[in-house]
Amino acid sequence: MNIQISDIGHMIQLAIAPVFLLTGVATKLTVLTNRLARIIDRTRVLEDRLRIAANDEYTEELETLYTRSHLINHAITSSTSCGLLVCLVIAMLFLGDSANIKLDQYIAASFVLAMFGLIFSFVFFLREIFISSRFMRIRHGASLAPGERRT
Repeated sequence: MNIQISDIGHMIQLAIAPVFLLTGVATKLTVLTNRLARIIDRTRVLEDRLRIAANDEYTEELETLYTRSHLINHAITSSTSCGLLVCLVIAMLFLGDSANIKLDQYIAASFVLAMFGLIFSFVFFLREIFISSRFMRIRHGASLAPGERRT
């Protein structure tokens, strides 16, 4: 196996697009983990308050936070799966090109699975945002005095 410098350049060119995708997935994972950390912090505060005295509002918010944390966990799992599959695509691109192995179908299948992982991650993330926004609207509506205007 005699690899020329021009062949290495070609292999790197093949892997550039998936690497950019991998960077986006990593950024998305950062956003998701930050949201999960905030949910966990708020959950700890509410659990501490509930140990002192029972409160229906805290219990309701805690249930919402548990739902949100499950959705974020699913989004993180889907994003991580996407990232792993993109890494696999990059590895197969290099291996297939350098060793002259026909991996076209495996590369295509892995890439499609990675896209499904990314799609599911966005769906879970969007659902979590909807739940968070709805809870905020409900809380805001409840905090207004009966005669105040709601926008």
